[in-house]
Amino acid sequence: MSIKIKELRQKSKKELYVLLKDEREQLRKLRFENSEGKMRRNHLFAQRRKTIAKILTILKHEA
Repeated sequence: MSIKIKELRQKSKKELYVLLKDEREQLRKLRFENSEGKMRRNHLFAQRRKTIAKILTILKHEA
């Protein structure tokens, strides 16, 4: 499930950076699963990328 932008705006910068790191790690794991042929839920790629983009957008506007 994708995180809503409203929820992200309520978090502190530190929390956003931690969440960003976690999302990028999860995306990396998904890529490894896909390369091994174990991937069945391809929609997760888009969800992770969109969440990362939302976090980066909020961080950019806060700076």
